[in-house]
Amino acid sequence: MQSTRNVKPPVFNPVTGAIRALAMDAVQQANSGHPGAPMGMAEIAEVLWRHHLRHNPANPKWADRDRF
Repeated sequence: MQSTRNVKPPVFNPVTGAIRALAMDAVQQANSGHPGAPMGMAEIAEVLWRHHLRHNPANPKWADRDRF
């Protein structure tokens, strides 16, 4: 596994901003729920997706892909 000790997070990351906005929209549309967990975990989800999970956008049905 790759070390992330020297990773400096950006002041604003548009991906994590989008995750937060989608979390708020989902709770609003459902008229139920609490967006705190997905909003607080946005950076963790982004790092997992970019650096640790195996996926291939060209082949979304790849059998060995990680599910998230």
